[in-house]
Amino acid sequence: MSLRIQRIRLTNFRNFSDAEVTLASGMTVLVGHNAVGKTNTIEALQLLTTGTSFRHPRSSELLRIGADTGRIESRIEGDGRVLDVCCTITTSRRTFSKNGKTCKAADLLGTLMSILFCPDDLSFVKGSARIRREELDGFGSQAHPGYNRVVKTYLRSVEQRNSFLKEPDIDPSLLDAWDESIATGAAVLLGHRLSLFHKLAPIVSRIYSEIASGETLECRYVCSAGCDFEQMNKEELREHLWTKLHEGRSDDIRRQQTLIGPHRDDIAFLIQGKDARAFASQGQQRSIVLAWKMAEVELAQTLVGQKPLLLLDDVMSELDETRRAAMCTFIETGVQTVLTTTNLGYFSPSLLDQAKVVTFDG
Repeated sequence: MSLRIQRIRLTNFRNFSDAEVTLASGMTVLVGHNAVGKTNTIEALQLLTTGTSFRHPRSSELLRIGADTGRIESRIEGDGRVLDVCCTITTSRRTFSKNGKTCKAADLLGTLMSILFCPDDLSFVKGSARIRREELDGFGSQAHPGYNRVVKTYLRSVEQRNSFLKEPDIDPSLLDAWDESIATGAAVLLGHRLSLFHKLAPIVSRIYSEIASGETLECRYVCSAGCDFEQMNKEELREHLWTKLHEGRSDDIRRQQTLIGPHRDDIAFLIQGKDARAFASQGQQRSIVLAWKMAEVELAQTLVGQKPLLLLDDVMSELDETRRAAMCTFIETGVQTVLTTTNLGYFSPSLLDQAKVVTFDG
């Protein structure tokens, strides 16, 4: 049996003074009008599984108005284990604990993976490349110990090099040292990222074809350094990236930023051979992001040996009937799912009979 969140308690969190929600092992539907706390509950569940929130709030914004402290508590059970995970919030910080022992936010990664699908994700295809990179890296950080540290170490090196590029008199020998550091970190990150991408991409393509009546989808990793990464080992990648950094040094100095590296890479989608950013309809774009999220759920089970928690925040209203049906069929495979909606009419009576419905009155 995979780990499941049994319940979550919210104290002085967002609009809640004190509330507790018991979750089903299958699907829990949070239904109610807008602004009654449904999305806040999804956010709390994400905080306790990933240590982060898709809203990127300041700590003070997580507190109920007038409160100085707040708490989110959950009980996670399965495989003979019981975990109590807690987030304590003050106006200036948030701290986490597992079974009463203080831990870092990063230490929550991998305890119970969670996959979030919210309306903001519908910009996944046509939004900035950063959205796609962060989606892949966020998934990798939950799936593999150390992935998050690799990402943060590399991005910190890029920030420091960018600061150095803003100095009036740049010492070339020091820039050589930074290039060596960036190239080494970039090769490590690319190794992790590409390994994950090559596992995820074929699943995305398969699921998309099932949703989109046989249309073909190709997922491509686009390297800013022009790497033929399929033919390179880590050392060859490092040398190639160092060379590209050196060749582009004058442009980097002029623009005061590092223009080559995995922080500038992208993921491209081709439908029937055509670039989805330019040609995909809104329905096709939504099928891509739906396929991506479903692929993450499927791959998560393979990578960590247990099903993740699926969080769906008001996405059924954004999907047409065909895509809602595809999502509902997927939910019925047994993944623990918490979803929010203002309208139970999006779901079949048979699906609701199997679900736990929690009404939020505000």
